[in-house]
Amino acid sequence: MTRPVGELLRGWREHRRLSQLQLAVQADISTRHLSFVETGRAQPSREMLLHLCEELEVPLRERNRLLLAAGFAPVYRERALDEPQMAAVREAVRQVLAAHDPYPAMVVDRRWNLVDANASMAAMFADLVSPELLAPPANVLRASLHPDGCAPHIANLGEWRAHLLGRLRRQAAGTGDEELAALYEELRRYPCEQPEPLVELPGPGDVVVPMRLRHQAGELAFFTTVATFGTPLDVTVAELMIESFYPADAATAKVLKAAAG
Repeated sequence: MTRPVGELLRGWREHRRLSQLQLAVQADISTRHLSFVETGRAQPSREMLLHLCEELEVPLRERNRLLLAAGFAPVYRERALDEPQMAAVREAVRQVLAAHDPYPAMVVDRRWNLVDANASMAAMFADLVSPELLAPPANVLRASLHPDGCAPHIANLGEWRAHLLGRLRRQAAGTGDEELAALYEELRRYPCEQPEPLVELPGPGDVVVPMRLRHQAGELAFFTTVATFGTPLDVTVAELMIESFYPADAATAKVLKAAAG
C-alpha cells in the first residue's frame, strides 16, 4: 500500500533532522502550508513537491515515488545502460576507466553491484575472490569483506573494514534504502580478528585511510576516490559511482606500472 505523500515528505524531513520551521524557512514557504501538506489537509503541486524534494536532497528514485503518491507521473526516467540514449554515458564511463589504467577502477550501482571495471582492476583483484562472489550481480563490498573474498589479503582489515562499513552506514541513512541497511547488517557480521577503530585517526604521515593489500610483489597500498555525475536527470545515471584506486606510495605505483608492461 502506498503511503500518503504528506507522510512520505514528513519521513524525509525527519530523516534529515529538520523541524517544520527549518524546512519552511529553507524552502521559502509558510510553516502552516508545510504542516497542511504533511497532514494531508493540502495537496502540493508538482512544482512544490519537487522543490521540497530538492531542499531535502531526496534521491531521484524516491522523488518519483513521492510524485506517484501525490497522483503525478514520475519525472525522472530510469534507462538501462545499454539503451541508445545512454551512449554518451557509457562512453564517458569507458573513457574514465581506460584513462585510469594502469591503476584499478570500477563502476558500481547504488547498491555497490559491479557494473564495469578496467583491466587493472580485474588483474589485481580477480584471483583474490572466490568465483561465487564474482557471479553477477557481484557486490564489491561483499567481495571485499567476505572471508572468501579480499578480506584475508588486506593487511589492515580492521581499519579498512571500519572505513567501508562507516561509508555504507552513512549511505543507507542518507538514502533510506532498506536493502543497503540489510547489506550493512550482513557485512558487519563477517569475522574480523583485528580491532576496528570507531574514529578514523591519522597515523604518522597519513593523509588518507589506505587499503594495504598483500600481494606476491609485496604489500601494496591504495587510497580511493569516488566520482558521480554532476547533473543527473536519469535515475540510473544518478546512482552510478566510479571508484578509482590510486597508489599510496611509490612502491605500489612501480608494481602496477610494471604489471601493465
